Amino acid sequence: MLTRKQYDLLRFIHERLKETGVPPSFDEMKEALDLRSKSGIHRLITALEERGFIRRLPNRARALEVVRLPDSVAPGLASPRAARGFSPSVIEGSLGRVRPPAEDEETAPTVSVPVMGRIAAGTPISAIQSRSHTLNLPPEMLGSGEHFALEVRGDSMIEAGILDGDTVLIRKCDSAETGDIVVALVDDEEATLKRLRKKGASVALEAANPTYETRIFGPDRVRIQGRLVGLMRRY
Repeated sequence: MLTRKQYDLLRFIHERLKETGVPPSFDEMKEALDLRSKSGIHRLITALEERGFIRRLPNRARALEVVRLPDSVAPGLASPRAARGFSPSVIEGSLGRVRPPAEDEETAPTVSVPVMGRIAAGTPISAIQSRSHTLNLPPEMLGSGEHFALEVRGDSMIEAGILDGDTVLIRKCDSAETGDIVVALVDDEEATLKRLRKKGASVALEAANPTYETRIFGPDRVRIQGRLVGLMRRY
């Protein structure tokens, strides 16, 4: 059983092969199915290959072969834009807001999260920088609210499972509870990732590495920028 998007892509590849003998490019497939990114096409092709409808030919660029068609499809196929009831679905919106896809949309909705430079988990570095690029993440990784991401530099949070080179996902907020891992801005100059401890009128920023000392500040010297909600790591 194929989803509507899988069905439409198979039709498009088959029709293009019939007309020209050459499979369409990923850009052409993306445009024909009104998808926002090539990653959606990759998923559709993988699904069709796993179901035995197409085959990728090794050592050849853009090499796709239609192995079979669904039993209910006639040999003469129209393009996907002419398919019955076909209508594009476009995900729109700003940071933290996601428009759900149409019922026949194969690509899952995502949230664009800006990566705002690097954060110190060790030796202090300068405050949060301007946006460098964005990550497109599934909403279930984030929850409600606005979010940003930071690349971790240093090893002061290794016992909390946060390593040098990780990317942390931060929910934007200006307050946090004792025990939360937060992005703290110290004296409006230094951004650091630490565990928050409230000690009376003072604020303690606690490392998760015994080689680093806990730093204690007056409340007027520390501003909370956000709270850790997720982490990404490359292997």
